[in-house]
Amino acid sequence: MATPALLRESPPLLTAVPPRPKPAPRPDRYWLHALLFVVTLLSTTVVGMRYADNFNHGLFPLTSDADIFPYSWVFANLRHLAIGLPFACTLLGILLTHEFGHYFACRYYRVRATLPYMLPAPSLSGTAGAVIRLKSRVKARAALLMIGAMGPIAGFAVALGTTTIGLMLSHPVSAEPVKLVGFSTPLLIDLLLGVLNGPLHRHLNGPLLWHPVLVASWIGLLITSLNLIPAGQLDGGHILYSLSPRVHRTVTNVMLVVLVVCGLFCWMGWLLWAGLLLLPGMRHPRVPVDNTLPRPVAMLAPVTLVIFILCATPTPFKNTSLLHVIEKVRLHQPPR
Repeated sequence: MATPALLRESPPLLTAVPPRPKPAPRPDRYWLHALLFVVTLLSTTVVGMRYADNFNHGLFPLTSDADIFPYSWVFANLRHLAIGLPFACTLLGILLTHEFGHYFACRYYRVRATLPYMLPAPSLSGTAGAVIRLKSRVKARAALLMIGAMGPIAGFAVALGTTTIGLMLSHPVSAEPVKLVGFSTPLLIDLLLGVLNGPLHRHLNGPLLWHPVLVASWIGLLITSLNLIPAGQLDGGHILYSLSPRVHRTVTNVMLVVLVVCGLFCWMGWLLWAGLLLLPGMRHPRVPVDNTLPRPVAMLAPVTLVIFILCATPTPFKNTSLLHVIEKVRLHQPPR
């Protein structure tokens, strides 16, 4: 049967549109990673230099206000810069191992991610930590759990070794050192003290003068515990979301209240973390929740819970709750 001329000569009603090519992925800016690493190494070495000088003179890391911003003192003593390297290398070793734990987990699940960015800062540690940036979506909860868990596990493994070394380099003193701010020891340090007091007969249960390696390890343990808070897009939040998005949403709201209460009565820094969780960027993106969570991967969740218990302390810095600080300011006000 012949095809009518009208149909034969008419143009097609639908024209195929070629798909728009995907933009090429931006290459990693290796120069920026290297620059941030060098600057962070310098900033942490400067802080560690002051801590090492205090240790060599029998002083606690934070003894006076001059220890908080020691930069003018550092510029006058740059020839001794190398004594700050044990602190800097210990802290950066923990942070970089943590971030590379995330990075290699991303590589295993073919999730595109950047190399770690180190973050220098004028803080008591010389850094604000380190981060990696995901450049593609996580498409399975097994991948999310592994990526969230491997950072804290890897960093904790290094911190366990450096904490042991730091305790062995520290030594007891006859009287409690003068402290501007005291550090509360997490459960891990208390357990290691018990172990070292036995075979090595160090008798470290009295007043202890902290070596800079121990100070850096303590900061690494604190950062590990902060990342494992089960809320938002923190590592603990990723792990909890992979187990149950509904529980993650509920626990995140509960943690906001817990952090505010801890800020009032324990350490006012918790208020900053509560504010951080309120940021829109901390809302967890949706990840497909399927039923394929292999048992070996699922076992990482309780491992990170144990790490959190060993590293966390509600009062990292003693006598620094918001109510305590307000009361201290009120007592120092001159009478009208």
